[in-house]
Parts: sequence; structure tokens; C-alpha cells
Amino acid sequence: MSLGSCCVSGFKHEGTPSGKTQDINGVSTYISLPKGDYDKTKALLFLTDIFGTNLPNGQLLADSFADNGIAVYMPDYLNGDAIAAADLGSGKVQLMEWLGKHGQDVTRPPLDKVINHLKEQGVQKFAAIGYCFGARYVTDLVKDSIIKVGVVAHPSLLQYPADIEMLNKSDVHFLWLNAGEDSMMHNQEKQKETKQITSGNDKHKHVDFPGAGHGFAIRGSPDDPRQRADADKAFEESVNFIKAHL
Repeated sequence: MSLGSCCVSGFKHEGTPSGKTQDINGVSTYISLPKGDYDKTKALLFLTDIFGTNLPNGQLLADSFADNGIAVYMPDYLNGDAIAAADLGSGKVQLMEWLGKHGQDVTRPPLDKVINHLKEQGVQKFAAIGYCFGARYVTDLVKDSIIKVGVVAHPSLLQYPADIEMLNKSDVHFLWLNAGEDSMMHNQEKQKETKQITSGNDKHKHVDFPGAGHGFAIRGSPDDPRQRADADKAFEESVNFIKAHL
């Protein structure tokens, strides 16, 4: 299934990111590392939505993960061709045209380059978190036995029931952050189907956010108390889940 208009709506967040952008194996990557000593054999791959690595929202979230002791690597797997932050909510984005130029044949290789480099540097265990578009790649990394922990927030581009059945059979710990009012593919019906398939599997955890819309975990309004609380809870759930299982 495809993406929709809610994938290009939301709010740009304010703040000064503290990480740095670095070339890793030819791939521009935003890196945010914990202060002081940390376990360098573990890493979190932060897989962005269609706004890519330059939107402050993702960078600030990556910094917050690092503040909680998790080393974060956010590769530009969109090859410098993300939707511009200026187009957030503009209604001008030709989404399907953009999607046609960002298939897995061009987006997966940069991700693999970063993973291979990190392995060479001693990283042994990976977690991955994917927002919207990024959830597709978290799922693929499970299928390819690359990650130990997966987190998806309001996922897009999943195949039902095939992807869910694959995830259920894997040994990966998997956290689902479900938007109660998601108008995209992971709507209430698909959330119910996903819960049924993973029922009884204690490696899967589902956290529901009633009233939250698609994109709430990364593009919600920081000035709306409810949206801010939902985003904060999604982040806290992600941190706790990753630290418990990675």
C-alpha cells in the first residue's frame, strides 16, 4: 500500500540538535552519542520518515535517545532527496511521484553501507526504530536477521498479513506504537489483525494512543498538551523497550 497526505503533514519542532553529521562509508549520517562511557557494541538505527535526516524533529529525538545512554545513527537512506522541511503541510508534495523514485533498490544500499561500517567498528547488536516510511526498513532488517530489537511508530508500507507473520516467527523483540486515529494502512482494523497474529508472543508489545493521528510520535504539535504527552510517552516506551532488550 502507498503513503497518503497525512504523511506530509505535521509540525516542525524547535531546538538546537547536539549531534553531528558525518560521512559513513559514503553515506551522510546524523550521529548522536551518549556523554561519557557507553557500550560501543550496541547501536540504534534511526530510520526517518520521508522528511529525512535534516528535519530537526528526528535529530532532536536522536539526541534524546543518546541522552538516555543509547548510541544513535541516522543514515540518509533517502540519498539527499528527502521531502523538504519547508513543504511540511504545504499540500504541494507530489507524494506518489516521490515514492516512485525511492524504492528499496535505491534506499536499502545506503543503509547496508552504514550497518557494515558499524560492524567493522565493533558494533555487535543493533536495534532499529522506524517512523512511518522507516517502518518498512525495520521490518526488512528483522527479515534479514540484522537487528535484535525493532520499534515502529505509525508504520507505513507493511504487507498484511505476510510481514506480521514473519515478525511473529522471528526472535526479535518488537514494539508497536499505534496511533488510534491512524488513517493510513496501520489503522484500527490492521492494528487488530496485528494483535491477533502476535497474540501470545511475549516478544511483541503493543502500546495504543487513542485519539492520536498518523505521525504523532515525530511530527505532533509540541504546543498541544495531548499531542506532546503522546509523543513523550512514545519516546519513553521506546527507550525503555530498547534498553530492556538490546
